[in-house]
Amino acid sequence: MAHPLKVEFHFDFGSPNAYLAKRVLPGIEQRTGVKFEYVPVLLGGVFKATGNASPAETLRGIKNKQDYQTLEMQRFIRRHNITNFKSNPFFPVNTLMLMRGAIAAQFEGVFEPYFHAAYHHMWEEPKKMDDVEVFRSAFKASGLDVDRLMARAQQDDVKKKLIDNTSDAVARGSFGSPTFFVGKEIFFGKDQLRDVEESIVEQLGSAKAKTA
Repeated sequence: MAHPLKVEFHFDFGSPNAYLAKRVLPGIEQRTGVKFEYVPVLLGGVFKATGNASPAETLRGIKNKQDYQTLEMQRFIRRHNITNFKSNPFFPVNTLMLMRGAIAAQFEGVFEPYFHAAYHHMWEEPKKMDDVEVFRSAFKASGLDVDRLMARAQQDDVKKKLIDNTSDAVARGSFGSPTFFVGKEIFFGKDQLRDVEESIVEQLGSAKAKTA
């Protein structure tokens, strides 16, 4: 039996493009039959390790490019019929607490509700999610045992896992968010999702051919 194809979505809740990308993943999963592995990384750590910065910084003062990025974002939103995305007025938000929470949620078996709640409170009903009280009441409103998760997020194994995920992503070629891996192939940005899907289909096809 051939080893199943590993596909990964490396995300940080602070990236609006990662939010938009994740809205498209269920469709790709449905069409291809693969399941994405959701890998929390700390974007600030990725930037630090690679000398990169967010588009808000790198595009500052560049004529036309920021406008084009906005245009691309609007096209993506229209193409995928995403109706409830809102810009976060507190952007950029420090996501350390959110990302440690994601690892804690994975360890505690509540990743899915945590993931949806975090994105909801960042990009659907945007809040200042690096404020501890805002964070606590947002997750409480979403029905999560937030105090347990916040305590878990302070433990060393959680902190280490987030650091490991982040340095592993950089070692494999990552420099920003969202990043996707299809087997060993790396893809960056929500606009590469068509290529991601193509690569999945291609690699599944060649794996089948080998076992036939």
